[in-house]
Amino acid sequence: MTARIILYVLSYFIGNISSSILICRVVAGIDIREHGSGNAGTTNVLRTVGKKAAAGTLIGDVLKGVIAVLLGRYFGGEDVAMYCGILAVIGHIWPVMFKFRGGKGIATGLGAMLALLPGPTLIILLVAVVVIALTRYVSLGSLIGAILLPVVTYFYNDAYLIPMLIMACIAIYTHRSNIKKLISGNESKISFNK
Repeated sequence: MTARIILYVLSYFIGNISSSILICRVVAGIDIREHGSGNAGTTNVLRTVGKKAAAGTLIGDVLKGVIAVLLGRYFGGEDVAMYCGILAVIGHIWPVMFKFRGGKGIATGLGAMLALLPGPTLIILLVAVVVIALTRYVSLGSLIGAILLPVVTYFYNDAYLIPMLIMACIAIYTHRSNIKKLISGNESKISFNK
């Protein structure tokens, strides 16, 4: 039990390592949360700082999810690994090290899902990328991916269903303002020209 708690706490703090905040401080000398949408995530970094910083942010955030799951799996088994992934996502969204102001957890969740269920995750990722490419709404692709996650998981391996439902609910919750903007037609589209 003690080892499990240590792994969960460690996973949360791995999630606290905010790639966007750290990269933007070094590259542009700014707190990304004070610019653009105010979100500490890849999309806001792309819009505000540029492609290289966004790529670094994406890679860093994905790796957090992968590392948390792999640590959980190695030291605690598959059940622990699932919840280590969720805690890394929670740590990314609500990081105590950055006054509980983080990103929306999509990239870190993607990393955790890739480590847990690579096959289904690649299918979901492909669908999300197609949606983003066609609509240029990153939030819409993320939301569709979140909705598909428990559905695909159910048919692939329902042992992972509860953790994937939790991940999906977290993603939908963090995108509640985007949902309102999508419905009203005020959501910003992504541009890859910067």
